[in-house]
Parts: sequence; C-alpha cells; structure tokens
Amino acid sequence: MPERGPSLSPSKITTYLACPVRYRWTYVDPRGKWYVKSKSYYSFGVTLHRVLEKFHSENETGVTTTAEVAAAFDENWIGAGFNSAEEMQEAYGEGLEILERHVAETIVKPKIANTLYIEQTFSHKMRGFRLIGRVDRVDEHEDGALEIIDYKTGRDFVDEDDVRTDIAMGVYQLLLKRKHPDKRIFATILALRTGAQASWEMPQEDLDQFEKDLQLLGDEILSEEFFDLTPVAKPLCRHCDFLPLCRKHPDFVED
Repeated sequence: MPERGPSLSPSKITTYLACPVRYRWTYVDPRGKWYVKSKSYYSFGVTLHRVLEKFHSENETGVTTTAEVAAAFDENWIGAGFNSAEEMQEAYGEGLEILERHVAETIVKPKIANTLYIEQTFSHKMRGFRLIGRVDRVDEHEDGALEIIDYKTGRDFVDEDDVRTDIAMGVYQLLLKRKHPDKRIFATILALRTGAQASWEMPQEDLDQFEKDLQLLGDEILSEEFFDLTPVAKPLCRHCDFLPLCRKHPDFVED
C-alpha cells in the first residue's frame, strides 16, 4: 500500500512562496478548481513532454524518427487554452518544428550517456511530509554521473545561474542524491526552442543545507492557517485565475 499523508513538490513550494492565498485555492480549498482556466502554454508544454518521453524511451512504444515524432505529436496534441484557431495552428507548427530539430540533432550526436529515467517521480521522507518531484529525464554518463535534464518550452536562453536558482532543480538533485548517494548528481536545463542548455551541480554542503531549509519551509506550509489569510495585492494578481475569489474578501485592496 502506498504511504499516505501530506506531500510537497516544487510546484507547491513555488506557489506558496509566490502567494500563500494562491496555494490555498490551488491545493487546499476545493472551490478554487472551478476558477482554473486552461492555459495554452501548459497544453503546449505537456504535448512536447509526452512526445519527448516517447522519443527518449527505448521500449517498444518509443519513436525513433522525425516521421514517427510528427505522428506522435499529432496524436498527443492538446488544443486547450488557445484564444483562436490561428493561435493554435501557429503553436502547432512551432511545436512540430522544435521536436523535429531536437530529434534530428540528437540522432546525429554521438551517444555519451544512457537514459536511466524518463518522466519519473521520486520521493524522500521528511519530518511530517514527503518531498516529491517528477523529473523529465535522467541520463547516466560513462563515469557514473547522473544528469537531470529539465525541458523548458517557453524560453530561448538559459545560463548556469538559472539552474542554480531554480527551486525545482535543487529539489530534483536532492531527491536523486538521496536515492543514489554514491553517485555524482548534476542538473541541466534545456531550452527546447533553441537547444540552449546550462548545467550546475549543487555541492554536498549546500545540498544538506537546502534539505534543512525545505524542512523549515514545509513545517511553515503545513502549519499555515490558509482560511484565515487576508489576500494581498501583488503584480501577479493581474493574471491570476483566483482574483475574483480574492475580490470577495472585505479587506482585499487592489493596486
């Protein structure tokens, strides 16, 4: 039987840090689900992730050529959240172009690592909760090092600092290190639009401190009285699905 109890993921953590009230409506109060709108960027990203999962898989359901990738892309396309048919068609063409380029470049490159995990969820037991994270891909290099690869569909450029400051990349390194304590672990962000990528390895001392910080943050989140929070106006409110709910609070003041 799977363990039950509270869990925290990079998405939950970043949502809470951005706005505890948004966390309430997303993860605590079931009324929030009625206000969530489909997002075109989410549909686009999920589609690309599904096809890349098939491409990098070595099982019999995998795809290996640009033609097969194009067929898988069409089969897995999600059209929710687009403002018009024209916008969706433009995104469709862009997504297909991104995948075909990625596949073509990957095929011609010499293979320097073996894919160990694809779209794999890892977990680590903390005090009072489980830390979980779903990793796009993990490659094992010839020297035994494990490389976490995180696909980004909405950016053109990435540098080492982007990897270093990304909470999710830190969580993934911690989770994988706890599963493979004898392995060197490093993380890479791959910007699919351009092929740009950057890597960073969290030192062991920093990894241990990061785990302690996550424990403190987890304790704070799990003890938060979300239903007593007063919404505070922020720049992100303009694009938040839950703004109508916050406007109902008598003490909420918009900018």
